[in-house]
Amino acid sequence: MASAIVLLCLLLTGLLGIIVFTAYTNTLAKRSAQARQAIVKNLGIPTTLNPQFIGFFHPYCNAGGGGERVLWTAIAASQRVHPNRVSLVYTGDVDATKEQIIAQVEARFDISLDPKSLHFVFLKKRRLVEDAAWPRFTLLGQSLGSMILAWEALAQVIPDLYIDSMGYAFTFHVVAWITKGSIPMGAYVHYPTISTDMLARVKARKVGHTNRGDVAGSLVLSYGKMWYYRFLMYHYSLALSRPSFIMANSSWTKNHVDAILSHSDPVMNAMHFLNPLFALRLFATTFKRSKELHAEPTSKKREAKIVYPPCDTHEMAQFPLDERERIILSIAQFRPEKDHPTQLRAFAQLLADHPTYTCGSSSVKLFLLGGARNADDHARVESLRNLAEQLKITDHVQFIVNASYPEMLGWLAMASIGLSTMVDEHFGINVVEFMAAGVIPVTHASGGPLHDIVVPLDGEATGFHARDPQSFADAMHTVLNMSKSEELAMRTRARTWAVSAFAEERFVEGWEAAWKGWVH
Repeated sequence: MASAIVLLCLLLTGLLGIIVFTAYTNTLAKRSAQARQAIVKNLGIPTTLNPQFIGFFHPYCNAGGGGERVLWTAIAASQRVHPNRVSLVYTGDVDATKEQIIAQVEARFDISLDPKSLHFVFLKKRRLVEDAAWPRFTLLGQSLGSMILAWEALAQVIPDLYIDSMGYAFTFHVVAWITKGSIPMGAYVHYPTISTDMLARVKARKVGHTNRGDVAGSLVLSYGKMWYYRFLMYHYSLALSRPSFIMANSSWTKNHVDAILSHSDPVMNAMHFLNPLFALRLFATTFKRSKELHAEPTSKKREAKIVYPPCDTHEMAQFPLDERERIILSIAQFRPEKDHPTQLRAFAQLLADHPTYTCGSSSVKLFLLGGARNADDHARVESLRNLAEQLKITDHVQFIVNASYPEMLGWLAMASIGLSTMVDEHFGINVVEFMAAGVIPVTHASGGPLHDIVVPLDGEATGFHARDPQSFADAMHTVLNMSKSEELAMRTRARTWAVSAFAEERFVEGWEAAWKGWVH
């Protein structure tokens, strides 16, 4: 009798949950329909056109980095090719207006946007995806935070196609749940949230950006973090299997995404029902018709498609290749993974090995140009200034924060060497810009720069790779001591390859092909 009562209570609770869920999602759908009508009216679009809404989840749309170039190039192309579609940008940039963001895009990227088919959905909970909000278990916290942020986004307006263009795969669960699997979803992956490389570093107890020294130095902590990463990898694979189509920005990213899509962990699978995120099982298995409706029927195996990021190389390709100044240029947002400290240490090593570079006609300077999104990024810049002072290279280093696009072009036209030290850089638009501008790249021997960008042309090198401060210093010294003919030949090869392989037109073609058929 008691067991029957318990079973009845469970059934009634489940039924009540279904009723509440249905009522809530129906309310959101009605609210969204009203919001869409208001947006159409405010944009001045005739209601008879019934435009489709393409939603881009990009909480930092005003950051000014390579990921933002992808976003705005895609939207600008959509406005040209599909003028009757409305682009929705879900962003947490509440400190800027629509007009200010559009102006910033033109100033930073020289991309013109049509405000009549662009609408911003401003989100107030962006702090939940910032590092500072999760000092411990950061990746897990940010993933959960992104789900809350997606909930806030779709509670305001639901699109006809949802695209995560910034790497928040866990949002796909929320979208599928709120829409009952009724809309297709897509992803443009710049960098996987977690990868097999990260697991390997923890297992090897190797210190790095994602593995602190105190953790790497402890067997117990490393063992615990390994299980934490396995847990994350399992759920990340679950989330990334949701979208109808996936674009990757390089062969490195594609290989990792494909590995994640086929990831299997029997232990995690067995433990899945016991972990605190049991709700994700409900998210992943509810509304399977979404997968049935929006899966590629001709594809037996889920794979990402490579769509190289857009690189506007036209103006850069006009810069003269000779008479360059002895400037080493870094172009990268001031984020931890960009590893600016290694740039400073490599430059300090270069000056220590070759003191003649500190004065006279042979003097060399390092310019670090990049965007700072928030207080954390600005604090990071200050810490880099302090490091430069400790290394006693302050007089030879200059920081240029949040430079405009014309200002960036000016530095590219002058520089001799382009420096990029990020480990496993997913692609490296900055490296392409170096090459198109005739700046010889010196990059980390990993990721996109190694496999896709700084590759031989007709059997001849187009740049250099390095792995530590000393090898970076040696590579820069090699460039600085090239003969004029060797230097000009390498600059020419680098430009030829960059312009032919990574033109903006190639990106637009790939982007249109990837999402063709998912909206009509």
